[in-house]
Amino acid sequence: MSADLAAPNVETWSGKDRGDENFPVGSWLIRADLRRHVHAYYAFARNADDIADHPDLASAQKIARLDAMEAVLTGAAAEGSPSAARLRTSLAQTGVSAVHARELLIAFRQDAVKRRYADWGELMDYCRYSAAPVGRYVLDLHGESEATWPASDALCASLQVMNHLQDCAKDFAELDRSYLPGAWLAREGATAEDVRAPKTGPGLRRVFDAMLAETALLNDQARALPGLVRARRLRVETAIICGLARRLHARLRRGDPLAARVRLRTPDAIGAILASLPRFA
Repeated sequence: MSADLAAPNVETWSGKDRGDENFPVGSWLIRADLRRHVHAYYAFARNADDIADHPDLASAQKIARLDAMEAVLTGAAAEGSPSAARLRTSLAQTGVSAVHARELLIAFRQDAVKRRYADWGELMDYCRYSAAPVGRYVLDLHGESEATWPASDALCASLQVMNHLQDCAKDFAELDRSYLPGAWLAREGATAEDVRAPKTGPGLRRVFDAMLAETALLNDQARALPGLVRARRLRVETAIICGLARRLHARLRRGDPLAARVRLRTPDAIGAILASLPRFA
């Protein structure tokens, strides 16, 4: 057994928490008895993501640690990942399938070895495992129909792509990783290395805008989600998240993620809440 797997804890928390996300995680809108389960899922996802993004771990070490998390999650190992053990208990209590956590690990293992994406389709395949399972887990936890999944998948993919745009310079500088579609970069005479610049050049801006055009289509698909959700409190939360996604999209269309971090602000949250409550509460 490697030193990594023999360690009491393979997790390497970065310090990021629910407040660092673009969307509410297990907020007061979630039914009180379900919040701790959403938090358990988030903690598992956060710790796995932190392993995949650790700048000082080799690819093989990252994969070994992610494998250790899965072993604890499935009960093949008793210890080594506190967040996986906590989620295993949660899943046993709720009856929700572990597939939504195991699929996340597919994406994080990919992050450990893959640094470039050839085209939009390849990026969407990644989002199917890095983002979609989050929404599907929350919907399953609430007993919602699988008919909600396509709209939820679109919303989660939109949020994932916009996060990639927010962090494109940081991801490249720290991990030599780029989620910008290579074919679109080549078409515009740009390269992944262009994110090193202090501000976005014309070619790279066109790539950003092309990604945002596709993201707008995802946001349009996601609009159906609140109307499909039966649980009232979750319906309101999904409506707010849809509103936040559209507001972040507008900020990214106007802003330059290389010059300064483009992020949601308090008025965005207030506006999304006020727009959602009359329709979906």
